[in-house]
Amino acid sequence: MSILAWIVLGLVAGFIASKLVSRSGGSLVVDLVLGIVGAVVGGFLFNQFGSAGVTGLNLYSLLVAVIGAVVVLAIYHAFTGRRAL
Repeated sequence: MSILAWIVLGLVAGFIASKLVSRSGGSLVVDLVLGIVGAVVGGFLFNQFGSAGVTGLNLYSLLVAVIGAVVVLAIYHAFTGRRAL
């Protein structure tokens, strides 16, 4: 998967995850950047647990990326003291 595809997938996942974690959306730029990181984290986590990680631009990969982005955003909000969920 190309770098551009990772960025697009991460941006979409970051937007969805920001709406799930903090309903107000908070800082959109930070949430989107953390969404890109979350896509990578989600792929890594799914690989560690024996499932396929991000496989391309499809619905399954979006789900993996959103789960990873939610994990990253929840950790970020826990460290910064912002209210999550």
